[in-house]
Amino acid sequence: MSLLDHHTRMFAYDRWANAEVIAALRNSDTPPPRSLRFMAHLLAAERLWLGRLQRDPTPVAVWPDLTLAQCEARQDEMARLWPEYLGALRESSLGERVEYVNSKGEPWRSAVGDILTHVVTHSAYHRGQIATDMRAAGATPPYTDFIHAVRKGLVP
Repeated sequence: MSLLDHHTRMFAYDRWANAEVIAALRNSDTPPPRSLRFMAHLLAAERLWLGRLQRDPTPVAVWPDLTLAQCEARQDEMARLWPEYLGALRESSLGERVEYVNSKGEPWRSAVGDILTHVVTHSAYHRGQIATDMRAAGATPPYTDFIHAVRKGLVP
């Protein structure tokens, strides 16, 4: 498996896991506000990083106040945009460095492959926070471990 194929697979996992969390939030009596906030942030950060990768300077709020319906719409958007981006990417592009300014106004340069890895791990981190928060609120979070998705054939 090439490194690009690996990243494509990880984004398929990310797409599935995000959809599972949104479904669990939708199925809870009242989505815990903190969980919804983490989900909104996770999706906003994915959009922000995709914009950086595409050299699009359009600002994205990092901690937006989104409703569950807005999170669902953002998830649908990202489920379409990431495969489009990855499908057009070349293996040789993974080492290219992207210049951007972070949310603190600091200039940085990062490799495309490192950014892709960060996006997936950042999302997994926040899905873990959502799971903890949902349990604390008496709700049942979804099981979104990568190995679970692979075992069940949910990720190619």
